[in-house]
Amino acid sequence: MTAPVAGARTARGRAGASMLVAVPLTFLALVYVWPVGAIVARGLGSGTGLARVLGASVTWRLVGFTLGQAILSTLATLAVALPIAALTGRFRFAGRRFVEAALMVPFVLPTIVVGAAFTALLVGMGRDPQGGLPAIVAAHTFFNLAVVVRTVGGRWANLDPAVEEAARTLGAGPVRTFVSVTLPRLAASIGSASVIVLLFSATSFGVVLLLGGPARATLEVEIHRATTQTLDLPAAAGLALLQLVAVV
Repeated sequence: MTAPVAGARTARGRAGASMLVAVPLTFLALVYVWPVGAIVARGLGSGTGLARVLGASVTWRLVGFTLGQAILSTLATLAVALPIAALTGRFRFAGRRFVEAALMVPFVLPTIVVGAAFTALLVGMGRDPQGGLPAIVAAHTFFNLAVVVRTVGGRWANLDPAVEEAARTLGAGPVRTFVSVTLPRLAASIGSASVIVLLFSATSFGVVLLLGGPARATLEVEIHRATTQTLDLPAAAGLALLQLVAVV
């Protein structure tokens, strides 16, 4: 093969590789860097946006409610999901795979659909369709069950039962065995599942929009209101920056 031919093929190969890199980089620049840059510029520019948002007392009420409902939703999800994780992780029974699959259904639904389902449930019970904080926590628990069950249940299924049997042989009761032996080995999976549930609950939109009402808004919902109702785009950008910090 002559040098000119080899050089031409090498040049074509480099050009092809450059195209392969350029396409995803262009896509990221258009759908990620540009919008995020615009939000940052609008939120930080002209002395408005983030500065005005940080100085408003309503912002900190929004932050407090956002974090508060997320923490309550996480605790409620753990309380309901951990017994189910123990059942699916440690026991083999007919229909176990069906139970695990059924628990995944709420998680793959859009949050607006979950919120609409709970609204219809409240209306059917003769209750206020905007159920407030209890309804929000219940909907988030329903939505996030699969995260804890799959994460913790999968870890629970792989624990060596001989360690617990040894503890029982040495005189430890069921509660002490769970607290001293089982729980520490599940701590990492419980922690990771809790962080994911906390994040999903803090950034939930459809559930809070439908069930919270005007008096129960999170940062996510307030960004929507500022964008679509009051058209206060600098404030929406400032709130979006706060949301970005929370997510990070």
